[in-house]
Amino acid sequence: MSALTAVRPAVPAARRGLGYLTVTGLAWGTTGAAAELVYRAGDLGPSAVSFWRHLGGLVLLLAFAAIRPRRPRVRPAAPLRRRAALLTGVGTGMAVFQTAYFAAVEATGVAAATLLTLGSGPILTAIGSRVLLGERLGRGGALAVAGAVTGLGVLVLGNGGGVVTPAGVALSLLSAAGYAAVTLLGRATGRRSDGEDPFTLTMWSFGIGAALLLVPAWFEGLTPTTGGTALTFVIVGYLAAFTTALAYPLYFAGAARVRATTASVMMLIEPVTAAFLAVAVLREPLTPATVAGAVVLLGSITALALAESRR
Repeated sequence: MSALTAVRPAVPAARRGLGYLTVTGLAWGTTGAAAELVYRAGDLGPSAVSFWRHLGGLVLLLAFAAIRPRRPRVRPAAPLRRRAALLTGVGTGMAVFQTAYFAAVEATGVAAATLLTLGSGPILTAIGSRVLLGERLGRGGALAVAGAVTGLGVLVLGNGGGVVTPAGVALSLLSAAGYAAVTLLGRATGRRSDGEDPFTLTMWSFGIGAALLLVPAWFEGLTPTTGGTALTFVIVGYLAAFTTALAYPLYFAGAARVRATTASVMMLIEPVTAAFLAVAVLREPLTPATVAGAVVLLGSITALALAESRR
């Protein structure tokens, strides 16, 4: 009876985590399209877009923190050195992840950049979770990673040079590396008794990311110089509010409840959503390779979600 009681709470927690990650993936799926609209409205660059997204998300979360009821800390505080290393690592990873992604969108388009970034993320996360966290993939995880590899191969090898550029591939892989680091750190802190609260982790990482991006954004240009200023900052405000201040706390809460590889592969909802928006809204070309890659990636999400729910 005691063993049965101990297992039961884990299942709703995993399903709740999958729900959080689903909402996050749908929200993040609009990020690339919003960035492309920013580029079309003015001349704001990737570092500046990422900086304003970090700063805007931080301001909104600080405002929310000021008005929400104070909650007693459930977990004991981690040692200062370990906490500082965690926050710095997540902040740096998010700055790299977002900025390289925005640059990849500019270089190779929304659909290809998002599929490449979030398709390679699970592969890097699977390696990191096995080496650093000692997590086993299991059959569901192995199937999902195999699906991600297959989808990436179809996307890169099946499309011509006009759809996927070498610069776009390199920037997408750099973004995926930052994303994998954030995923692994979020999972690691979720496993500790003195782990960081997801809301606090998000606020600190936004602040650190904004600080790291200030100088490159300054040299790139913090504000548009060729028209479209109002529209640009309306879209950036959307990025800060919906895809950042709302989505990231949900992401960290979900990542703390499921395995790192599961969290990474669940986020493949994002490239499928982004590919749809790229074709339907931005009129990017819909190639057979893009469709096939998206279908394979979506299948890997379904397989992993089912495997995680049955754990």
